[in-house]
Amino acid sequence: MNSARKKVTNVIVHILLAILAFIWVLPVFWVILTSFRGEKGSYVSTFFPKTYTLNNYVKLFTDTSILDFPKMFMNTFIIAIFTCIISTVFVLSVSYCMSRMRFKMRKPYMNIAMILGLFPSFMSMIAVYYILKALNLVNGSMIRLALIIVFSAGSGVGFYVAKGFFDTIPKALDEAAIIDGATKWQTFTKITIPLSKPIIVYTVLTSFMAPWLDFIFAKVICRADATQYTVSIGLWKMLEKEYIDSWYTCFAAGAVVVSVPIAILFLITQKFYVEGMSGAVKG
Repeated sequence: MNSARKKVTNVIVHILLAILAFIWVLPVFWVILTSFRGEKGSYVSTFFPKTYTLNNYVKLFTDTSILDFPKMFMNTFIIAIFTCIISTVFVLSVSYCMSRMRFKMRKPYMNIAMILGLFPSFMSMIAVYYILKALNLVNGSMIRLALIIVFSAGSGVGFYVAKGFFDTIPKALDEAAIIDGATKWQTFTKITIPLSKPIIVYTVLTSFMAPWLDFIFAKVICRADATQYTVSIGLWKMLEKEYIDSWYTCFAAGAVVVSVPIAILFLITQKFYVEGMSGAVKG
């Protein structure tokens, strides 16, 4: 009786998981199909394209007279790379300090960081814009620097996840290293970091994806300067009424292209994540 009930439960669970997986995959599948669709415009009568073509991808990278997608892609890539490096260093450093060091105002700082994390970052975007404007960082090529600052400057506040991981690494390892004459920096770089590959991968991925997918701050800071647009602004422009008829399928192609760097980064870092999970020493 119990065996039959268990089988029925497993069947129901697998059916529900299959339905959820189908719902999750369907939009992605539709975007990929639309990126190869030969018919123009956003309104079609069939789910599957009637004709298929690669012209949407060709136009995306060659037709720069109205929307320069390659330029937008490069702008975003540069911003994402620098933001990823800076944010990862900030987050890991702050997390290690919060986990291993004890100093005055430590707990109040952690409480303040938690409270600040409850508010969406775009609440401050107007104030941030005027600060950047006062520093003359909202014109020309300085917009890239402004976006890097916006995405990375406050990243250290999001230290809670990494701190939780560092807390699971035995402090006895740090104490043994210090007894052997290691400094705090050497303990951090030679003991803690090698045991923290999973959280480093997580931090790198989230730090890279934040500027890659952001629209609000990029739109506010770039304003009408098309030469500094990011891919999110470019994709949004393709859906405006004056462009949607001729650029809609290119929008789908752009959405596929935008996902490629994230997928590549995940595939590259995945093996380090698995190695870290299997090789890390826990207490």
